[in-house]
This record gives sequence, C-alpha cells and structure tokens, in this order.
Amino acid sequence: MKPFARLFVVFILGVILAAASGCGGTKMRANMTLEERMAAAMELYEKRDYLDAKNQFRVITLSYSGSTVADKAQFYLGECHYGMKEYILAASEYERLLKVYPNSEWVDDAKFKLGMSYFKLSPKYSLDQDYTHKAIREFQEFLEEFHRSDLVKQVQEKLTECREKLALKVYSSAEQYYKLGYYDAAAVYYNVVLDEHYDSKFSPLAQYYLGECYRHMRKPVEALEAFRKMADKFPNHELAGKARQRITQLKQATPAAGAAGGKP
Repeated sequence: MKPFARLFVVFILGVILAAASGCGGTKMRANMTLEERMAAAMELYEKRDYLDAKNQFRVITLSYSGSTVADKAQFYLGECHYGMKEYILAASEYERLLKVYPNSEWVDDAKFKLGMSYFKLSPKYSLDQDYTHKAIREFQEFLEEFHRSDLVKQVQEKLTECREKLALKVYSSAEQYYKLGYYDAAAVYYNVVLDEHYDSKFSPLAQYYLGECYRHMRKPVEALEAFRKMADKFPNHELAGKARQRITQLKQATPAAGAAGGKP
C-alpha cells in the first residue's frame, strides 16, 4: 500500500472511532450500517448536538461518498457548522455539495444556505462589505437558477437587506461630507446612491440632499433640477413638500434658473 493511501485509511479509521466514542446518549457502533449511521446522525442533529452529528455526517461523506445519501450527509455537514455559527466552514461544505453533487435534490437548499452563510458573516455597514457582495452574488444566482423554489421569497428579502446595507454605506459617507460642509464630495456620493442604489429607501433622501448640495454650491440650475426630480419621483415622501418649497424659492431668486428648468 502506498504511503498516501495508508495515511488516508488511518485517517478514515480515526474519524470513525472518534465518531463512535462521542454522541452523548445516542448509541453508536463502529460497525454500523450506512442506514443506521445516517439515522443516528439525523437524531443527533435534531437534538442540536451539532458536534457529534457533524462527526457522523463526516464519516458518511468520507466512507460512503458514492451512496444515495452522501449528498444529504454533505448538506447536513454544512448545517452542523451553520448551527454552531461556524459560517466560513459551513460555506465551504455547501460549496462542496454544489461542486460534487450538482444534480442533488439539496442543491437549491445548499445555494440558499451558502448565501445565508455570507449574509451572517456580513458586518455592520461601516466596515468592509466583501461578504455582503458575496451574499448578493449567491442570492442573485439562486433567483436565476431556482426561480420556482419555495425559498424565493426569503432570498428576495435577504437580497433587499444586503442592497440596503450597501446603499446605507454610500449614503452615510455622503451625509458625513454634507454635515462637514464638503458639498462637492457629498454630491458625488449622493449621485452614487442615485445611480447604483436607485431602488433603495435612501434614494429620495439622496435626491433631496443633492439639491441642497447644489444650492450651497450656488448652482441654482442643478439644484432646481434635483429638487424637481425629488418632487416628481417621490411626491408622497416627507421631504417632497420641502423640495417644492425650494423650487419656488429658486425660481423667485433666479428667474433664469426657473426658465431653464421649465415648469415644476
């Protein structure tokens, strides 16, 4: 036997013995059949004994990789890590299922939980949003590949949360510059919100304060256009009334700007 093969056999035996030695009140034997081990693993999982359940699912994925339940064991291996809040490890196991068992009935669940793992890893909006972008990618791919799944509504909700977080990150930068009086910089970020996050709840706020930036920068034509867009696109927003007041003020103060912008 080659050294590598010998080491692999020793590793498998070690995993099996370790799995058999734990498991709390669930009776385990090293010579259990596949069906018995799978049933025991699921029993442990249902009891939220994720550590021992993980060991049993690992035995199945290593020793019975070609069996009809290997994909299920692989999925629940990810679920055990997810249950223990080990989201990076969970993501790795879900990705393995998607790669090794692309035709499995668990593929849509694994894709969803992969996105959820990244969603759980996503930090507050002020920090780096790499995991948020990864979650968005997985959720978008889910909607493209599994648009008939029962999980679609949940995916859409989580996707919206991710996008709102990215919008908040940009909007908060604009808000900080605005409060400091750096209106040029604030206008840049407000425009990013409007261009890249136009469907977020921060879009009407960005549209209004973009107008305020131009007003402070003494650009009446641009300010008038921004306020008009605010009043037209978001007529029921709480700032729509103030936007209409600004339109009236700008037209009265600068007739040329009013003529250039047309009727409100």
